[in-house]
Amino acid sequence: MKILLVPNYHKTEAVESGLMLELWLSRQGFEVVWAPDQRSGVRELPDIEEADLAISLGGDGTLLRTARIVGWREIPILGLSYGHVGFLTAASPDDTDILKVVGDALAGELHVSRRATLACRLFTADAPDDEPVQESFALNDVALTRGPLSDMVSFTITVSGHHIDRLRGDGVVVSTATGSTGYALSAGGPIVSPDYAGMVCVPIAPHTIQARAFLTSPSDVIDISMSHDRPSVPAVAIDGQFYRGEEPIERVEVSRGPGDVLLLDYGPESFYNSVSRVFYGVRHD
Repeated sequence: MKILLVPNYHKTEAVESGLMLELWLSRQGFEVVWAPDQRSGVRELPDIEEADLAISLGGDGTLLRTARIVGWREIPILGLSYGHVGFLTAASPDDTDILKVVGDALAGELHVSRRATLACRLFTADAPDDEPVQESFALNDVALTRGPLSDMVSFTITVSGHHIDRLRGDGVVVSTATGSTGYALSAGGPIVSPDYAGMVCVPIAPHTIQARAFLTSPSDVIDISMSHDRPSVPAVAIDGQFYRGEEPIERVEVSRGPGDVLLLDYGPESFYNSVSRVFYGVRHD
């Protein structure tokens, strides 16, 4: 079996735990590969097509990076929390033995939480034949917001060809159920069970009291097009990673991804325990 380790290289404890895991796994006959990073000396992503497990050692940001590396391969991901929130992670070394957690994962004793993903296509006005300038994977969200040179953005939202609204404001965020507890929640969206496979669309500070968040079906396609009567240059972030192209984005198309992310945890109750702990301050001792 091949195991991918993705630590937060800024956290000494996470890297040291990764080294301990590498030694422990290697002694049991597993092949261990590391995610690339300038600090690690690993320059290129190793072949992970045959990987059986990916282990994220860090916070939710590290788990999102792990998900980007894994993409739609549906390699199970085990998140070990060395961050501040750890909403997506399964366990923390502060309250459990990580070797036992990894052993449970390898033995198939953990619950598999299948998380819907997003496929995002970005278009510019000058793109030939309406070809996207970028196609990206997202586990959490896609956000179109006002850029540093704009006081607001003006855009139109359609869902599967049906006009929804024309809005002005700070932007809009399209999230999965997993991402509903991130930027979408900060913008006023709902907390959504991870079993939900559709998308959550939330306007960000709209200049109207009529705009509302809404949910789509898994088969829908959300199209966000910039309005021409009030030109503006938007910023587009996909799981927090900004589009860096030279030409401004004219249109964003978001749909459900062709594959899911498989997160390992100790059962469906883990999500609701995390919700009560993180957002309501309830301790589960």
